[in-house]
Amino acid sequence: MPKQDRSTPKYSIETPDLIKTSLLNPIEYQYKGQRDISITINQPEFTSVCPMTGLPDYGCITISYIPGDRIIELKSLKYYLLQFRNVGIFYEHLVNKILDDLLAVLQPKLMEVKGSFTARGGILTEVSAAYKK
Repeated sequence: MPKQDRSTPKYSIETPDLIKTSLLNPIEYQYKGQRDISITINQPEFTSVCPMTGLPDYGCITISYIPGDRIIELKSLKYYLLQFRNVGIFYEHLVNKILDDLLAVLQPKLMEVKGSFTARGGILTEVSAAYKK
């Protein structure tokens, strides 16, 4: 029986192109043109993996935005974010990917995506990307 290499993960690291934006379901904002609102969504149990080591990354993703004509349906956002579970992606690329995908679907007036990740090697990391129309 061949000897197993213990340094290699027993699972595959998926690539970001696996993420389907078609899962995101925009809903009409019924008060468009009447007033702006500020929406903040927190996903405190976000997971992805490090693209170099395959080790899990844990964090909180916070999405803050002022909608234009559409808002995001939360169940669809949850399923969209769950797709990252086995995706190897750096924090900096992750927040930009989420921001780009949500911008394409919602076309908000303003949006910020922030990732606050748990400590790795004693280092806490927070990354944010923003858009203003």
